[in-house]
Amino acid sequence: MGWKTLDDMDLNGKRVLVRVDINVPLVDGVVTDSTRIRRIAPTVRDILAAGGKPILLAHFGRPGGERRENLSLVQLVPTLERAFETRVRFAADCTGAAAKEASGALQSGEVLLLENTRFHAGETKNDPVLAAGMAELGDIYCNDAFSAAHRAHSSTEALARLLPACAGRLMQAELKALESALGAPQRPVTAVVGGAKVSTKLDC
Repeated sequence: MGWKTLDDMDLNGKRVLVRVDINVPLVDGVVTDSTRIRRIAPTVRDILAAGGKPILLAHFGRPGGERRENLSLVQLVPTLERAFETRVRFAADCTGAAAKEASGALQSGEVLLLENTRFHAGETKNDPVLAAGMAELGDIYCNDAFSAAHRAHSSTEALARLLPACAGRLMQAELKALESALGAPQRPVTAVVGGAKVSTKLDC
């Protein structure tokens, strides 16, 4: 296994930047399916239990590098608090002065949610300057967004090079499943590959 998990990191007193996928469906500002949020709860709880301070990084929708209030992550705070059973603070940016202030003020037992990373055009361009600004907010980087890990974006690729990095619980489970299926599969084996955006993969 060539990657680290939360168990390999000293989290006590550390600010842990956790890249998550909480791109959940909303209707009139209300989350209609919280599955993705519930799936990252074990990572957040384990960080808190180890004395760490989780700081969540996530994208939401496709704002195209512009601030759009209907795609603000602040709408997810109530659902996150129910899933984590603790207070979730919110910062109106994922970099800069507001984010630094919120990161510095985070108390033990609390979670900080940063604003939509895609409000910055540099996010999808893997901008190293944007990644450096994010890196200033934490001590450790934890990727728990398996569904977004294939994208070379600032919060998934560039940021991972700037801080000690590890996989979250969801990422850990996905990687172990891949290792089992691809590295030493029980034969006979069948693979079924699919996705929600098949139209972008096949010329129908």
